[in-house]
Amino acid sequence: MGRGRGGSRTQRRHFRQNRENVWKRTKPDPSSESNNENNGGDPSWQPFATQNPAFEEYYKEQGIVAPEEWDLFMEVLRKPLPAAFRINSSSQFCSDIRNQLESDFMISLQSEVSEGGEPQPIRPLPWYPENLAWQSNFSRMQLRKNQTLERFHEFLKLENEIGNITRQEAVSMVPPLFLDVRPEHFILDMCAAPGSKTFQLLEIIHRSTKPGSLPDGLVVANDLDVQRCNLLIHQTKRMCTANLIVTNHEAQHFPGCRSNKKCSSGAEIGTELEPPISQLVFDRVLCDVPCSGDGTLRKAPDIWRKWHPGNGNGLHALQVQIAMRGLSLLKVGGRMVYSTCSMNPVENEAVIAEILRKCGGSVELIDVSSELPQLVRRSGLKKWKVRDKGQWLSSSKDVGKYRTNAIVPGMFPSGRSHAESVEHSGSMEQEEKHENGENGNVEDALQSSEDAVISANELDEEVSSFPLERCMRIVPHDQNGGAFFIAVLHKHSPLPANQGTANCLEGDLDSTIDEPLVKLPTQDTEDTNGLLASLADDTDETLTEAASEAELIEGEPDGAALGPDASITSESNVSEATQVPGDGAADPKKTGGKRKQLQGKWKGVDPVVFFKDETVINAIKTFYGIDESFPFNGHLVTRNSDTNHVKRIYYISKPVKDVLELNFSVGEQLKITSIGLKMFERQTASVASCAPCAFRISSEGLPLILPYITKQILYASPVDVKHLLQYKSIKFSDFVDAEFSVKASGLMLGCCVIVLSKGGKSSSDPIQVDESTIAIGCWKGRNSLSVMVTALDCQELLERLLMRIETGNGLLETKDEASNAEGDDDMKDVERNGDEENATAATEG
Repeated sequence: MGRGRGGSRTQRRHFRQNRENVWKRTKPDPSSESNNENNGGDPSWQPFATQNPAFEEYYKEQGIVAPEEWDLFMEVLRKPLPAAFRINSSSQFCSDIRNQLESDFMISLQSEVSEGGEPQPIRPLPWYPENLAWQSNFSRMQLRKNQTLERFHEFLKLENEIGNITRQEAVSMVPPLFLDVRPEHFILDMCAAPGSKTFQLLEIIHRSTKPGSLPDGLVVANDLDVQRCNLLIHQTKRMCTANLIVTNHEAQHFPGCRSNKKCSSGAEIGTELEPPISQLVFDRVLCDVPCSGDGTLRKAPDIWRKWHPGNGNGLHALQVQIAMRGLSLLKVGGRMVYSTCSMNPVENEAVIAEILRKCGGSVELIDVSSELPQLVRRSGLKKWKVRDKGQWLSSSKDVGKYRTNAIVPGMFPSGRSHAESVEHSGSMEQEEKHENGENGNVEDALQSSEDAVISANELDEEVSSFPLERCMRIVPHDQNGGAFFIAVLHKHSPLPANQGTANCLEGDLDSTIDEPLVKLPTQDTEDTNGLLASLADDTDETLTEAASEAELIEGEPDGAALGPDASITSESNVSEATQVPGDGAADPKKTGGKRKQLQGKWKGVDPVVFFKDETVINAIKTFYGIDESFPFNGHLVTRNSDTNHVKRIYYISKPVKDVLELNFSVGEQLKITSIGLKMFERQTASVASCAPCAFRISSEGLPLILPYITKQILYASPVDVKHLLQYKSIKFSDFVDAEFSVKASGLMLGCCVIVLSKGGKSSSDPIQVDESTIAIGCWKGRNSLSVMVTALDCQELLERLLMRIETGNGLLETKDEASNAEGDDDMKDVERNGDEENATAATEG
């Protein structure tokens, strides 16, 4: 979805301040009687103006919708956008959540159907597979303010925070579905923040994996702004994946990472026999480019005031650059989806036509009209005009001589410059003379003259020769949603050498990756985010999908609140080997007594380091009895090269490991802000010094390593698990199951895992893990057992547990909460430490 970040200083300020609701405005002057009358006597709220004559004139002329649909189109655009969300298909509670929606909320909310709205309060989106995406008949404002919707709203907030659902605009879910992703694919999300589509891609590659296994593919999620990368990391960390790399680059200059070496040092690290990869190319590319964002008017109504045709004109060149870079990084035989949340053909069909011209026959715009048949979509436009300085331009010959740098030929349907158009017209006349011959009769000559007049008229209104009708345009009134544009491209062969790829080898990347692929207009300037803001037409700031989609996450910390990501600044790197030459040693006098953080190649980003401390690794293996079949060597990384100061150890999958080794071999061209899955964390509570193992298993990494743990793990009855989740800490003597109490007290001091017993399994039975297994990390103290799970996770697990089991008398028995909560003082430290671990999750990579 388009971000339209160029010149958007207002948006960035609101993003940092976590603006609560875009349908609110600052309070007017209470003394103004006219304001009070217009707002029904309420001076605290005033709606945005939902009209813009320039907007209406522009899109009427472009023919986005038929004239008879115009009134309905505008009526829907002026209404708030219904809330939508998607169930995480890889979550173990996916079926539970879907059943709860179908059998509970669809019925209980029926009385709250809004007037003039849809007959159902919530409904599954018919075009999304397996009822995994839902749309509410209520806007975000209604969900927040309506007391009768409170239970449903709390459900959405909790499940979103846990990661079981993702709140996302309905049309934003469409592009990943047309990528045809498989679990083994390497996928690049070029402009990924805020991360809802990235999360969707991760769901798809993880969906068919079994517990303890990882897919053979990966997702590289990129964004150019560090703060937006923090939001992206916070979104995707809910997925708990080891198959994700988050990078921080300009999309149009994303590194190619091609190695000339035939071998890699990775063979010494890993146990796999496959040859290392020599270049980073992708099976699928999602090119969801920055755009003017007028398709999001329903959730970002301030765009009504700011909308101007120059917004789209100024972004056209950047969009072409990003799309061309995506195609150059795409494997031959791969698929790329280009998308925006703009309705402007200059940002949509014009960009597709331009890249097809540049790529020749190597890239095809494919017809996907048979896919997702229930999705209502419209064909792309074959003709359009360009609006500049209050004038309509039908072709490049109409562009004034001082505007040729701002309004380029690629913005028009034919893509031809004025000189090319004249040459083309002359060649047509010569062909006609040759066909008629010198002795042609008068009738033929007259007919030829009439044809020439028709051709001249057609040149005034250009029509594209490419099959742009294969593009998709989604408009708001078709499905009560937002607007979107999608085009699906297939790469048949390497791109022409002069368009960014070498023609000699399949998928080879141009060595001059840092050079712009398209010359940008000289009127464009670069703002502080590195994006291009057009000075043409005095464009105003633009709101974007990124900021407004971020606000879908209720109560989510903003960029400033998130702070620097833990993977970026969490650990002070004390290795001199990674210090930038010339930085010198840290001087306490100059740093105010604080140790200066040493930098790796990328300023402000801690380096990624393979963790090879055999003493620590063996201690972890021995303490938890981790089976040898679990691949450890070469799969553990950290952001600190000093073993004594490592706080977190991350686990990476085989494909991520291959990419990381390639990145090392090419001089760390990738600026990695987050990588891998947090697997182990150093226990810092005072009691931890007595534990045999200093590292506990992270709650994020537990599902992956669970099938391989043979020690420090026990089955517990449903009632004991319920009490643990309720009271957080329980003395061994207070457990209902006496056998479990004895087994638990016999565990070694430190981290342990408690698994919910099914079918009357005893605590001494061998642990068997499947998709339905519920397990929680705990700390075994001297006299008690304490959960190491956040309050939100406890609440979610408790609700799911109560839904799965029959609550007989035994389960309803309660103990004195104060007594059960009592434990060793050091155990309370462990519990607090566990909450701190998860409370800082938003800033961890």
